[in-house]
Parts: sequence; structure tokens; C-alpha cells
Amino acid sequence: MLTSLPPLVIGLADLAAAFLFLYGLKRMSSPATASSGIFVAGIGMVAAILASFLYVFDVGEAARPHLYANIGLALVALAIGGGLAWWSGKRVAMTAMPQMVALYNGMGGGAAGAIAAAELFGDRTSGATELVVTLLGALIGAVSLSGSLIAWAKLDGVITKPLRFPGQQVVNAIALIATLTVGGIVVAAAFGAAVPLLSLPIWICVFFGLAMLFGVLMTLPIGGADMPVVISIFNAFTGLAVGLEGFVLQNPALMIAGMVVGAAGLLLTLLMAKAMNRSIANVVFTNFGDAPKQKQGAVVGSLKPVQAADAGIAMRYAKSVIIVPGYGLAVAQAQQKLFEFVKLLQGAGVVVKFAVHPVAGRMPGQMDVLLAEAGVPYDMIFQLDQINDEFATTDVALVIGANDVVNPAARTDKGSPIFGMPILNVDKARHVYVVKRGEGKGYAGIVNALFYGDNCDMVYGDAKVALVAMIEAVRGLTAAAA
Repeated sequence: MLTSLPPLVIGLADLAAAFLFLYGLKRMSSPATASSGIFVAGIGMVAAILASFLYVFDVGEAARPHLYANIGLALVALAIGGGLAWWSGKRVAMTAMPQMVALYNGMGGGAAGAIAAAELFGDRTSGATELVVTLLGALIGAVSLSGSLIAWAKLDGVITKPLRFPGQQVVNAIALIATLTVGGIVVAAAFGAAVPLLSLPIWICVFFGLAMLFGVLMTLPIGGADMPVVISIFNAFTGLAVGLEGFVLQNPALMIAGMVVGAAGLLLTLLMAKAMNRSIANVVFTNFGDAPKQKQGAVVGSLKPVQAADAGIAMRYAKSVIIVPGYGLAVAQAQQKLFEFVKLLQGAGVVVKFAVHPVAGRMPGQMDVLLAEAGVPYDMIFQLDQINDEFATTDVALVIGANDVVNPAARTDKGSPIFGMPILNVDKARHVYVVKRGEGKGYAGIVNALFYGDNCDMVYGDAKVALVAMIEAVRGLTAAAA
């Protein structure tokens, strides 16, 4: 009875954890229930971790002398990992969330790779299927680890430019083929074939080294504008690697959690790729972030700076305003002031809506979270396909810190690197105000034709400072009228 109870409890705990993962993910599908969804999924993770300690009742004779030391190490690892996660989660700024997501993706991939390494070096796999699955999980996990670290470095500004060189795709292909070849050598050696040149442990090390090198080579040439897609890809990779290693360990909770994360990441990648008019094959294997082969079209017009107060007064007398938030809003931490300004406009009878592009910011959903943090009601937030037709009948479009996602060159200029990418049709509004720190270019590194349009005025400066000036101007009108 005593020996059968722990496996029963572990199985029930894994089942409960899997249910909580799925239920939590379901709740994350809406901004209104996302916070509770994360909490529910977290409870599932705690249940799975606590249940894993019951494996102490089923360790082999060889491991029994090290049981208490291993339990101590596990507790220390939990304390360090949980403490760091709690500390960093409390301190991280909203603008740094993409970097944190990239790091967590990398740690998930690294954890899957570590499980695979323990299985491979310990020679604990049985049968060809289990060995191949272990190597596949190791490959994907190692790629996710090194690629996510490069993504973090790009998002955090440690690496400021894409690294590209002639023949890069050929080099990447060679690195991938070499990794698969070494994996084949490891499989052959496991079934008694002679291992050429090196010992089996060294070949396993070479396999991991090549896989991590491929992750680095795959991510280095990618430009900043494509980082939301990259984060989604590595999220899918990490989930897939964890699911595969769950199969190797015969752990249902790991399998289900990994497959759920992998499937969600894959779907998100498909949505991001569609939003950027890219195919998945183009994202993974081809000229991701390459410079355009055609010369970009000339931009006609001039930049027309205006005062923030004048822009605020103009919106006060408009009938309808659509606001397009971008990464500049997050950098300025101006979401609270923005909503304060919106409430003033609504009080004056102006119809206000928010338009969010699928790849706005530096990771999927960043703008939705930012607006939710400020208390913006969800029924005021619209996605690209829901609101794009309304710009043509809108009095004013207010763009705050967004750039490439409102560049009309994506519709008209075949020489532009973003040609074909669906954009918000801000240029079709009767008038446009753009709040921007300066005349710099977006992530794609191209001039935005919208800013030079006859119907567009530029409000230069920090978004929070500009919004404060707009708020004071509108309140001044109200006070004068009273």
C-alpha cells in the first residue's frame, strides 16, 4: 500500500496540474481574465513540483546514498530560482517585459536540454525511439537557449545591429546539418557501432555545442522589427522541447504543459507571421531581416512640428479620435496620462477608440497589457482588422510612439522592407498627430511616409510630457468655459 500510494498521488497531482495549465491558458485568452489565468496555471505548477518530491520513495539502490543530498540541492535550487523570479518579477518595468520573456524562454529551453543531457550522459535511454526523441528535445532546447539569449541581448540593447555576412544562410545550413550528423553518430554509437575519432561523451558535447551555435547563427541576422515573431518562435521551441523530454521521462504533466506551450507558441507565431505578411518558412529559413533588393521610393512632403497643447485642443473639438499606441508609450510610461486625457475627451463628447497592431511593441500583446494596466476598458481596444476601415471616417488619429506599423509605404512602396505588411490605415484619417521623441526611424530603419503627409503634424518630445500638456490645454478650455 505504501509503495503504491506515491505513484497514485503523483499521477493525480499531474492530472490536476495539467487541468490547471489548460484552464489557466484558457483564461489568459482574454485581458479581463488573464491575471487569474496566470495565477491558476501557477498553482498547477506548484502542484506538479510538490508531487515530484514523492519520487523519493521510488529511487534506485544506486541513488539511495545520495538521497538527502539531492533533496537538499533541489530545495536550494527552488529557493534560488523562486527567489530570483519573485524579485525580478516585482522589479521589472513594463518596457523590459520582452527581455524577461526572452530570458524565461531560454531557461525553459535550457532546462529541457539539461534533462536530455542527464539522460544521454547517464545512458538512461532505452530503445531507438526514446534516444531519438531525447536528441530532438536536446537540439530544440539548446537552440532555444542560445537563440533566446541573443534575442535578449538585442532587446536589451547589448547587441544594437543585426550581424549579417555573405553566405550566412549556407553557414547556417552547414551548422544544422553538422548537428544532425553528430546526432546520427550518437545514435549509431548507442547501438554498438564504432565511434570514430572521439569518445561518445565528447560527441554528445559536440552535439550540444553545434546546436547552441545554430541557435546563435539563426538569431544574429534578425532585425529589431522582427523580434515579436522571434520571441513567439522560441516560445514554441521551448514548449516543444519540454514536451519531448516529458515523453522521455514519462511525465504526463511535462508532456501536457510542453505541448500546450508549444502549440500556443506555434499559433502565436502563425498570427505574428500573418500580421507581418511572412510565411513561417521565410521566418525560419530564408532572408529574415535582409535589406530590400529594390531601391526604396522617395518620400514627398515635409515634417510639420506643432505644440502638444494645440494638438490637444484640436482633439477636444473633434467628433472622433482613434489612438494608436506604440513602444514609445511604454518607454515613457505614459499610459496613465493617456487614459486621463482620453477621459477628458470623452467628457467633452468625443468618441475615442484604441487601435492595436498585432506586432506593436516588442512582443505580442505588450500594448494590450499596457492599456489594461492603465485601466482602459477592453471594449475600447480594437485589433487591426476590426478598426482599419474606420480611419477613413475618423476626424483625428493620434499615434504615440508607433512607427513601422503605421507606415503607408507597406502598401505602396515595393522597394520598402516592410512592403506587404498589413498596417493600421492611420494616413487615411482626416488629420493625424504623431507624438515622437525625434526624427529617428523605426525598427525597420526606414523613413515613415506618414510623417510627411499633408494631413500629419508632429508633436516632438517625451510622450508623458506631451500628454500632460494636452491635458492642461483641454482643462484650460473647460475652466474658461465655466
